Amino acid sequence: MARPTQQTHDEILAAATRRFAATGYRGTSLQDIAREVGCSKAAVLYHFANKEAILTELMAPAIEVLQALDDRIAAQDDPARAQQVATEGFVDLAVRFRGEIALLRGEFPELLQQPDFAHIHEISERLIAALAGRSSRDSARICALVLLAGIAETCGQFAEVSDEDLRAALLALLRRALEPVH
Repeated sequence: MARPTQQTHDEILAAATRRFAATGYRGTSLQDIAREVGCSKAAVLYHFANKEAILTELMAPAIEVLQALDDRIAAQDDPARAQQVATEGFVDLAVRFRGEIALLRGEFPELLQQPDFAHIHEISERLIAALAGRSSRDSARICALVLLAGIAETCGQFAEVSDEDLRAALLALLRRALEPVH
């Protein structure tokens, strides 16, 4: 008996998540995903145009929240307020989507080159600027970038830590490490 279409679609996404976690995005083929689902590669391609389309759907909720955060930051005229919104918003995003972030650890630079993710680089630049208090000083921007990358790495490493504890620790770190805006 054939599986319902939505069930197969969801099983492909779940299998892709497991495969990406085990062997990385680059290390996973459509055939690997099909094998794990127990279907043909053609069946996977019926549901998704390519591997990038699978990743795009997996990451869509996190990207939507990131875009909303970008909009909230852009609405801030005061650099100190923009820094606060960026700090709290990015930590909330990273904690909420830590599973998705963990799937892509070490592969972000390559993934940002793909057309469906090109806009993420621009959002990241604006997020770094906000965390740096909209300062043009290299030291502030370097600190912001290191913290951003470190948060992503940390969220993937501490799956056993509760969301509340992780959020509190990350916010405390950012508040200590970021230069205050005057």
